[in-house]
Amino acid sequence: MTHDNATTPGRIDFHHHFMPSSMLTSGLFGDTSGWKFKEDESAWSPQVSVDFMDRLQIDTAILSVPNDIESRLPENKRHHFAREVNTLSRQAADDHPGRFGLFAHLPTPTDTDAALEELTYAFDVLGADGITLTNVYGTGDQARSLGDPIFEPLWAELDRRNALVFLHGEQTPGSNRAPSRFLPTPISETPNETYKGAADLVTSGRKRQYPNVRIVLSHSGGSTPYLAARVAALCAFHLDCELTADEILEDFRTFYYETALSGFETNLVALENFVAPDHILFGTDFPAANPRTASWFTDNVDTYFADRPTMLAQVMHDNAYRLLPRLTAGTPT
Repeated sequence: MTHDNATTPGRIDFHHHFMPSSMLTSGLFGDTSGWKFKEDESAWSPQVSVDFMDRLQIDTAILSVPNDIESRLPENKRHHFAREVNTLSRQAADDHPGRFGLFAHLPTPTDTDAALEELTYAFDVLGADGITLTNVYGTGDQARSLGDPIFEPLWAELDRRNALVFLHGEQTPGSNRAPSRFLPTPISETPNETYKGAADLVTSGRKRQYPNVRIVLSHSGGSTPYLAARVAALCAFHLDCELTADEILEDFRTFYYETALSGFETNLVALENFVAPDHILFGTDFPAANPRTASWFTDNVDTYFADRPTMLAQVMHDNAYRLLPRLTAGTPT
């Protein structure tokens, strides 16, 4: 480690992906979204993450596998995928005590029984810190967003467990092709997919219906801080939503927001204006974001809060300790 962990707590990274090389080279995180990994970035391992974490003074990273991967797999591999990646993530945590946590991946949760079975295994056997969800499962007429009634059994179980959920926007292409190679899906669509997931959970009433579920929005919620008022006014005054505009805004403010690929002054000003200080967390998006990118955003966050060390400590670790008390106990993940 590059700091004295006993006196200077390190960062807690809420947005850190488990990406074995077989995933990176199979197209699951590349060809389907337009995202390209450089050749020297494709050899990922838990140790690669630990080395990166040491450089950025990250004590613990919570591993997650983003998006509805099963839909991109051959049918004969879909059933076992979630158990395989969750078990491997748990192994990474065991091999590097204290350095990793786990947001467990679920089978496509429109299959409620399979999702609940893996959720139970992840929490009760693997000791997961929470689960990861994407905002929509399926495409076209088959698409089901997280507020859809089909997911109510899942939300009910998460609520019963007071669970932590990491919500990552889906890599869903827009109706038109990407404008250019410089604007692939992760840049042009994914942040807005995160916003759509948050807005759907609020306007469907799920966020209020299941208040014990603590939801972390990736990438500072994408466009959520900027569009929440638009949702509130139009849904309440034009579309006769059962919630008032004030209730809609109140529910948006109950999400947690992490800084991956969004740790920039404009974004941070908006976040501080919109949510309570204890609802802002740190994230990197490594290894989807390479070390240079993650370091640039991290440096921006450090600079923004440089004259407010107490707030910087909240964002970097103290708020994480409140969500995951085990981190303060010094016990291995």
